[in-house]
Amino acid sequence: MKTIRQIGSLAFILGLFVTIFAGVPWHVFVADDPVVPWWLRIAIFCLLGGFLLVMATLVLEQSKYKTSKEELVVDQSQKGVVLLNSTEVPGRKVAEILGLAQGHTVFAIWLGKDLSAIVRLILGGELTEYTEMMGKARTIAINRMIASAAEMGADAIINVRYMTTSVVGTASELLVYGTAVKLGG
Repeated sequence: MKTIRQIGSLAFILGLFVTIFAGVPWHVFVADDPVVPWWLRIAIFCLLGGFLLVMATLVLEQSKYKTSKEELVVDQSQKGVVLLNSTEVPGRKVAEILGLAQGHTVFAIWLGKDLSAIVRLILGGELTEYTEMMGKARTIAINRMIASAAEMGADAIINVRYMTTSVVGTASELLVYGTAVKLGG
């Protein structure tokens, strides 16, 4: 799927550059000739076909990796990992530091929700579309961090921190990390 998307991206970029840098000058200099040359037709076909190919592969991948309801529930009890944003666990001692546990995701909302958020931005009020997006991203990142710590055999993750950055447009990266530890008496 990734290879097909890369071929589509390449066709799109190639078609875009040929259309802009060769097709537009051709049209400016030969504007009275109504026949579109074969190379410009192929470039436009590559531009549109590449775009459609990329979009089709993304739709297929999106449906395959649809976020399940189970992934959106933080389940610490199942893995037995305690999360704390302090450096100590009350009543327990840190017996062994296992290393860094982290969870990471990049999340975006679809254009329809983005447009309604823009309207809310103009009118005022909570941008619920982004609140929901970041809540889902946070839960997924926490679950991935807990899974990472559980693989190390951790009892707890201390000093838990979050980091958020904007990737592009309305896509946000969320990283949650902490120190995976084994607890003693």
